[in-house]
Amino acid sequence: MTSVLVYGAYGHTGRFVVAELRKRGYDVVLSGRNAAKLPGGRPASVDDPASLDRALEGVAAVINCAGPFAETALPVAEAAIRAGVPYVDVAAELEANLDTLALTADTAVVPAMAFFGGLADLLATAAMGDWTAADEVHVAYGLSGWRPTAGTLAAGRVSRERRGGKRIRFAGGRLEYRDDALPTREWPFPEPLGPRPVLGEFSMADIVTIPRHLKVRDVVSYMTVDAAEGLAAAGERDAAETFVVDVVVRAGEEERRIVARGEDIYAVSAPLAVEAVDRILTGRVKVKGVAPAGEMFDAADFLRALAPHITVE
Repeated sequence: MTSVLVYGAYGHTGRFVVAELRKRGYDVVLSGRNAAKLPGGRPASVDDPASLDRALEGVAAVINCAGPFAETALPVAEAAIRAGVPYVDVAAELEANLDTLALTADTAVVPAMAFFGGLADLLATAAMGDWTAADEVHVAYGLSGWRPTAGTLAAGRVSRERRGGKRIRFAGGRLEYRDDALPTREWPFPEPLGPRPVLGEFSMADIVTIPRHLKVRDVVSYMTVDAAEGLAAAGERDAAETFVVDVVVRAGEEERRIVARGEDIYAVSAPLAVEAVDRILTGRVKVKGVAPAGEMFDAADFLRALAPHITVE
């Protein structure tokens, strides 16, 4: 039986990933930093490369679900590269994504293989189709709400600290760091959600993954105002949100649109990450080495494989 190590297996998203791997018939090796939460697992510290090397012995791939990824992405990815096994993570931290994409590897390394990052990258790539370039990619997140996990909040704090409290956007073909407030507008989500107020330039991992391999001048993310306000809420995550991800690609006067729908932004990261590992291990990839989802995989085929977790139209 093929073994896949899940680092951060006891976290909120990690538990979904473990369940999805087992459902697909993989042997799961549990790992992470907290030995007390890993009975029968392989504890490993990101500050101890040798412990990571021991944890990866005999596994076919690793999925990193342990944030903040500013602390875990590079150490775990580098351990996977040393072991010669594929690495996938669910990081939505832009700085961690940039760190990982700067690596060099012979085996597959795919960062941001989650709801934020991988999904929009696949959608934009599928929408581009036969276009070789586009002027703009717009990614609008319509969430019924957002009660973030403690891990999401911690990762957000680390990201803000790394960029000195500035916000970041991708415009004119490059990343820009800014001090001004986020713009607001109304986004015409498809029914039944309909038009909703959104925060513009609400930058997620998409602004790193998409322009990594698609020739595009601007990549802009939007978040419904109600959901964005949930980021400031304290307390336990008590309900799963429904979501619509509306992606519009524009080239000159032409426009293409693709929409994904589903429930629970954390739970759907599991089929995204596990499908990625499965495709890597079965040779269904387009490139070798380090690459985001849309570059590594056949985007349209990958999206079809996500049903019924995510429906695409």
